[in-house]
Amino acid sequence: MTSEQAKEQAIKNFKSGMNCAQAVSTVFAESLGVEKSFIQKIAQPFGGGMCRMREVCGCVSGMMLVLGLYKGSDEDSKEAKDEVYAIGQKLAKEFEDANGSIVCGELLGIKKGSPVSEARTKEYYKKRPCTELCGIAAEIFQKYLDSAE
Repeated sequence: MTSEQAKEQAIKNFKSGMNCAQAVSTVFAESLGVEKSFIQKIAQPFGGGMCRMREVCGCVSGMMLVLGLYKGSDEDSKEAKDEVYAIGQKLAKEFEDANGSIVCGELLGIKKGSPVSEARTKEYYKKRPCTELCGIAAEIFQKYLDSAE
């Protein structure tokens, strides 16, 4: 998959009703050998800056979830953790450099959110940068995968 295809798929996923973390992480399900439904379930609480608390952007959380699937270790190894942390920080920095923040509330210009999600209307998409942010995160992660191979 190209980075442009990853970007387009994440945007399509978000527009289909997935939250930001799901939209980004499910792009990589097949290439990482996991079921899309598994990633959708595990990513669900990370939408809206973690359960709509407007903390770390769900797009960034989605990247971190798939980073763990791709590069994470099931051993208690300091070296393995440090490697994943270094890669994760680099990916988050790329996202921050492109968007000005990795914090959902800062990206949206709001402090806290209600646990009740909003209807996905034309107005919703007009006032939220989330669709494009999903695309940017997927593009960043695909470029990382391409460079890692």
